[in-house]
Amino acid sequence: MTRPPTRTARRLRAVAVPALLGVLLAGCGAGGKPESDGENTGAGPRTEVTVEPIEPARRVTGPDGVTVATDAEPRRVVCLVALCDDMLTELGMVPVATNSALLAHPDFLGPKKAKEVPVIPGGFLAPETEAILSHEPDLVIGLGDTHGKLAPALEGATVFWPVQPENWQDSVGYLRALAALTGRTEQGEAAEKRFRATLAKAEERRSGKTALIVYGSDENFGVATPGTDVAAGLFPKISHYPWKSRGVEGSYSLEEILARDVDVIFAETLSFGESDGKLSEKLADNPLWSRIPAVENGAVHEVDSEVWAKGRGTRSLGIVLDEATAALR
Repeated sequence: MTRPPTRTARRLRAVAVPALLGVLLAGCGAGGKPESDGENTGAGPRTEVTVEPIEPARRVTGPDGVTVATDAEPRRVVCLVALCDDMLTELGMVPVATNSALLAHPDFLGPKKAKEVPVIPGGFLAPETEAILSHEPDLVIGLGDTHGKLAPALEGATVFWPVQPENWQDSVGYLRALAALTGRTEQGEAAEKRFRATLAKAEERRSGKTALIVYGSDENFGVATPGTDVAAGLFPKISHYPWKSRGVEGSYSLEEILARDVDVIFAETLSFGESDGKLSEKLADNPLWSRIPAVENGAVHEVDSEVWAKGRGTRSLGIVLDEATAALR
């Protein structure tokens, strides 16, 4: 029996931090005949590709109901969460500083240009306030349940915007709000349209195969599910996806996963400090792992955790959809 993830591991995965103690799993349902479309599959209604116009605004409200206002269009933005880097890239902007490695991905700035963006010391959990303010930002974007504690220290010196995406609709909502705030309305509309078109195309090619997103550092694993993981929330639209959240106290064992006849596995390797090997290689030591159909058939795909686990914006989710649908064919 594989051990459930520790409380620390569960919390860190919830905020998509690379410092993770365990492997969490998110999957899609059994292979075989494709399912019909509709609510009973968890796929929901077809994605609308029409994009509403975005109007510039000095005050915007995000999908979580939090309102933020700036005196002028923000130009110097510090990103404390990868969603911020994702949104800025979509809008044709670059943060003045970040604590994410997302920008090094070739579909963002790429490794060479990403090195030109200063990194905020202190890591994801404890970014240094003085370092943030040293970049003279007119807007700081962070994860609400992690960086909200910084708000008092930043008050009066800059504007702090806490974001907390739970699904792709939230990601689109934050993008639209930032586009309005920065005046990058055309770029925001174009980015939303690209993502919606990608999702709609993926829905048309929905697979009957069972998929699984595995993430962590060793066999101490859990399951990422819609409502708790933005990328996982896309999977019911593109494949059969039986996994449901069990709350912070429970997850799925390898025995349960083996019983689902998983066809395709996506592995996100997350670890403290320097990586000491791929997650899929760590799990290979467990005899149950080798019996999963996806493993037997060589359908295990190591993916970029910066994009899959942490990006959560429309550009990252578009990459997830492209990679996932290709593997699910």
